[in-house]
Amino acid sequence: MPKIIDHDQRRSDIVDVTWELITKGGIEAATMREIASAAGFANGALKHYFPSKDDIIQATYERALELMKSYVQLGELRGLAALRAMCLAAMPIDEERITAGRVLLTFWHASLSNPKLYEKYLEHVREWRAQLHQLIAEGREDGDIVTAIPDEQLVDEMVLLNAGANVMSLVGPQFSTVELQRRHIESFMDRLTTP
Repeated sequence: MPKIIDHDQRRSDIVDVTWELITKGGIEAATMREIASAAGFANGALKHYFPSKDDIIQATYERALELMKSYVQLGELRGLAALRAMCLAAMPIDEERITAGRVLLTFWHASLSNPKLYEKYLEHVREWRAQLHQLIAEGREDGDIVTAIPDEQLVDEMVLLNAGANVMSLVGPQFSTVELQRRHIESFMDRLTTP
């Protein structure tokens, strides 16, 4: 009887290995040869599961996004409360989120020279910004967000606050402690509730 191969599991295993290589040595460490070797494949066998290294990087990036999304449990929250929960969820406040941030940073770097990866990143940013706009609108509707600062500027600031915290947690962790990140979020939230 022929052996049944779980192709989805193999793809997941390849992403696991790529994740490990990236977190330990950056994107340079995640060569096709190293990925294949660590996953227990012949180099050419990876192409059966992923056509190119960029496809493996994209799948690894999507896993990082899914991990980050798993922290965003809004439930019945809306408006200001949901905005606070979403911002805190995206901050690098524990080892798992810092690691996910490392993978995201690697993807950002790769997307600079790859239009397909760049478009995937822009798609994520558009969705993120749309959700932030929606939560701000709910907060204004509920009367919790009263600042005169335009919504577009608020969204820009939140994106920069979260992206900057992720970068600094990797390149200058002494300047981006968890406590400092929380203070920045709370300071920002206080501005939303001030006319």
